Amino acid sequence: MGVLADFPVTRKWPPRFPDRLQLYSLATPNGIKVAVMLEETGLPYEAHRVEFDRNEQYSSEFHALNPNDRIPAILDPNGPGGAPLPLFESGAILWYLAEKSGQLLPPVAAARYETLQWLMFQMGNVGPMFGQVGFFNRFAGREWEDRRPLERYVAESRRLLRVLEERLADRRWIMGEDYTIADVATFPWVNHLVTYYEAAGLVGYADFPHLRRVTQQFLERPAVMRGMKIPRRTDSA
Repeated sequence: MGVLADFPVTRKWPPRFPDRLQLYSLATPNGIKVAVMLEETGLPYEAHRVEFDRNEQYSSEFHALNPNDRIPAILDPNGPGGAPLPLFESGAILWYLAEKSGQLLPPVAAARYETLQWLMFQMGNVGPMFGQVGFFNRFAGREWEDRRPLERYVAESRRLLRVLEERLADRRWIMGEDYTIADVATFPWVNHLVTYYEAAGLVGYADFPHLRRVTQQFLERPAVMRGMKIPRRTDSA
């Protein structure tokens, strides 16, 4: 495929700025991660809102971009070699944008791999476990009489918060003084767990002062404040 018009997703969400990176998303933790990354790096992009209440993530056009039917996904008209690049999975997108922009990923090999290690920690642990707490505490699972699933995921989420607390005890950010994609990946999920999922009391969030400090520091970044509102309802849908 050589031009954006070759991708079915552009027929459902026509780009106004076809020379810019196209973001298909919603302001969930995974969506926020990529929006924040784009805001932090300053890469030019255009956001398209994928409406869950209309099941747009299951549309044939979006499915052609992401066969897993999940947001976020991107379509970069200026990918490697100058060809358009479609990409899904938020961790892969963060990694790609870091390399494309030359930002938020250390150039030194050891620090680079350590950063990617913490990115994978978020993808494989923090996101899945916190999401289960959300399901069983706020959504359909809260009606289940069997409380064991909620208790299991709360205990595991608390363990993961403790891992982050220990890591941040003597660090400004996950990797130390440098703000990286590990932070961009992790703190939208921490914030969502204790706010939108209403689980601060369940997981004992007050017991993690270093994690609370760094999460608040993250939320006060201008790029984060902008990214948490993207895509807006006025963006194309």
